[in-house]
Amino acid sequence: MNQSPPAHNADRPSSPAVPKVVVCGTSFGRVYLRAVHEDPDLELAGVVSRGSATSLEHAKTYGVPHYVGVDELPGDIDIACVAVRAGAAGGDGAKVSQSLMNRGIHVLQEHLLHPHELTDCLVSARRHGVRYRLNSFYPHLRPIQLFLRAAEILRERQRPLHVDAAAGSQVVYSLLDIIGRAVGRLRPWTISEPAPVPPELIALADSPMPYTNLTAVIGGVPVSLRVQNQIHPADPDNHALLLHRVAIAFEGGVLSLADTHGPVLWSPRLHTDRDETGRLLMAGPGTERLQVPSTEILNPVSVPTFRTVFDELWPHSIRVALAQLRADIADPSRSIGAGQWATTVTAIWQRLTTVLGEPELIRPAAPTPVPLAELVTAQASFAGGRT
Repeated sequence: MNQSPPAHNADRPSSPAVPKVVVCGTSFGRVYLRAVHEDPDLELAGVVSRGSATSLEHAKTYGVPHYVGVDELPGDIDIACVAVRAGAAGGDGAKVSQSLMNRGIHVLQEHLLHPHELTDCLVSARRHGVRYRLNSFYPHLRPIQLFLRAAEILRERQRPLHVDAAAGSQVVYSLLDIIGRAVGRLRPWTISEPAPVPPELIALADSPMPYTNLTAVIGGVPVSLRVQNQIHPADPDNHALLLHRVAIAFEGGVLSLADTHGPVLWSPRLHTDRDETGRLLMAGPGTERLQVPSTEILNPVSVPTFRTVFDELWPHSIRVALAQLRADIADPSRSIGAGQWATTVTAIWQRLTTVLGEPELIRPAAPTPVPLAELVTAQASFAGGRT
């Protein structure tokens, strides 16, 4: 039997003009605070935490109340952003989300969640008549949105033939989400056991093999997957050799996301006809297709600095996710598909982490910055000046 929404939520409009939003957690929650604060369509109404001095300072900086726990929240809060680690990372974020939904508050939750935690949150949302979204964050970044739009345009003309993808284990959930969106679906899917590395290769390598290689199928498309299953136990957010890198092969060429924050590249397939002697045509009539660039940067703009990533791209990603949640609130039928998608991504992620096994513990020093562009330019100038 379906339960009615709590009485204190029944009299609210389904989509308030300016929803009041609280942010739970102030580690990654700092990005959520900035995103909500800078969104003219939302009102930042408070910070929820266990009461650390840092959280109190963030509340003071933004001029909003600080609440120690969900029970202290007033009755007029519309949306909560839960940026608290869930069970997959040793935290209680899923329980926080359920407590909020028990009070009739819509929830946007930062990933990761175990499958049973996600199920519990979706059930809680249905029980209390609120909307719930799991935010995998990275698919909403502008460069990745461009990559996904380009993939959709290509899919309207040709089917994807193969995906080559790599990621650090910290962001592999979002990698799976990105691949599914890029190929247009998640099912059917499967992930193989990791390919063994021959001992003679290990013996010759100067350092441990950082990547685990797997073969997969996502959305019916073959996938070559490489995961850096390594982690620094005292610094888990750092030390990935790269975050996301994805290349999708179509009949006409390869669409590549060079890095999480761009650029997006289109590399048309090299193809030319042969003459009557069997030689490849390299010039003249019939070679017009050779006029296109061998690789193009789509929508070329300056690649952002990491400071711009933190200050602009990341908060914008969260605002996109919040806009989707607000659309769910206005049209509750939308949330069914979002919940099913998140459930499938979570199932694939669980299978992947199971076959990967425990990550290798590493303790590298902080990487040394290399101003490579400056060094290459300086070397070229020096070489050009020699007689």
